[in-house]
Amino acid sequence: MLAENISGNYSFIRGIGPFSSGVIARPGFEIVHAAFKPFVALERGYALVDRHLKELPRPLAALCGMHLRIPKALSREAFDEFNRPYIERLRSWGLEVDGANPVTRTNVAPEASPIAEPMLAGFFYTVPSAAGAATFVVSGVPEIASRDGGVQIVARGDTSPEGMRQKAQCVIDAIGARLAEMRVGWDGATAINLYTVHDAYPLITGVVLPAIGRAAHVGITWHFSRPPVTGLELEIDVHAVRQEIVLTP
Repeated sequence: MLAENISGNYSFIRGIGPFSSGVIARPGFEIVHAAFKPFVALERGYALVDRHLKELPRPLAALCGMHLRIPKALSREAFDEFNRPYIERLRSWGLEVDGANPVTRTNVAPEASPIAEPMLAGFFYTVPSAAGAATFVVSGVPEIASRDGGVQIVARGDTSPEGMRQKAQCVIDAIGARLAEMRVGWDGATAINLYTVHDAYPLITGVVLPAIGRAAHVGITWHFSRPPVTGLELEIDVHAVRQEIVLTP
């Protein structure tokens, strides 16, 4: 069941502490994607997000998605430590809704031309709009599934073609479920991003394309990057927007 962020003008799927699973703009609003070129250091990025929303003007509550980049994949313990100040930042902005973080997130580690510190690649926010098409964002989804009463990495440690196929199928199924919960489909997507350092071609042709239908017309962007936690090998996110802007810090 979708939760409502009345102040932010969007609905969201509850996730875990660092992020929600997906967001969709409420009627009368749409989601805008703002990308930084080049990326900006995370701490400076917070200030730039704040400034950009104030200049529009839009409330901080309109923030509904963040795309982060980190220097390398982290252990589970280090990942939790990384998340603490991030969660506190969003909490200090008053973004929590009934104790839940409504903001989506993708957070990956570029393998080619790696970065030296956590950085902000872009963000999403809502604005008033008379457009009828749904706009939405789905957080980055890795190959994690609920099995045997617990949460497990699918085909853990297996990066063979079959292992990667199982991982990709898990991710695609999870995203499909999130889209269905928001009552939208792959056809509405304007961007599909795939993150892995392994051969993406058989995953795209064998798993992703058969699932996404006409969304294939917008293309699939392969980022040579790792998911944020060691042991994970694949992540995919998707969004649908009508407006994308590039901010030069």
